Amino acid sequence: MDAALFEAPADGGPRLPNPHQPGSRRAPEPVFNAPWIVLLLTAVIVGGYAWQSRFPLDSVALSYAFSPAMLGEGRWERLVTSLFVHGNWMHALMNAGFALAFGTPVARQLRADRAGGALVFVLFYLVCGALSSLGYAALHPGGQAALVGASGAVSGLMGAAARLMGGHGRLGSIFSRTVLGMGAVWFAINAAIGLLGSGLLPGTEGAGVAWEAHIAGFIAGAVAFGPFVRLAQRA
Repeated sequence: MDAALFEAPADGGPRLPNPHQPGSRRAPEPVFNAPWIVLLLTAVIVGGYAWQSRFPLDSVALSYAFSPAMLGEGRWERLVTSLFVHGNWMHALMNAGFALAFGTPVARQLRADRAGGALVFVLFYLVCGALSSLGYAALHPGGQAALVGASGAVSGLMGAAARLMGGHGRLGSIFSRTVLGMGAVWFAINAAIGLLGSGLLPGTEGAGVAWEAHIAGFIAGAVAFGPFVRLAQRA
């Protein structure tokens, strides 16, 4: 709609500036254009590691990390707590960057500018993270390896964002070329990490990478995004 239509209000109120006229001023673009809930999530990832780095990693992992063996012990809360613990600064910053990039379009689609939509976004993020760890556990039942980090949840945001890209800003098909293409690339990258070792990723410092959880997170995000979009519309 042409902005000129808004120049002369019917009630005789003040005119809105026409951006096409010389000398008119536009409202400045915000420095951070991401939804507030995404900025908060990014701050939690970075701030959480800043707090965590004050303690030995082994003691933090012992308190918050997840391992498949814990499922048999009934410690299901570790599916969530492990998402907020990271191995080092590079690990935390990479996940924060991916959360900011892929979380922004997902949060907008989930109407996260409203309280209900923001809650749905957080729930979607946690569900993706939990399902990514469960996917790892399904392949390594009873395993003792400790998993930390938001990579699985962030991979879920990537899978959801792929559906939006495939639908040109709307919820696209899970079988669109964009989703399948991004999924194939993400699978290839993580399979290479599994075959060649974690040295392919910067900042791992020789630690293992739960690449299976990354793939499971992407699939979880792509599949679960549709129901969460419908939930956000009712929130």
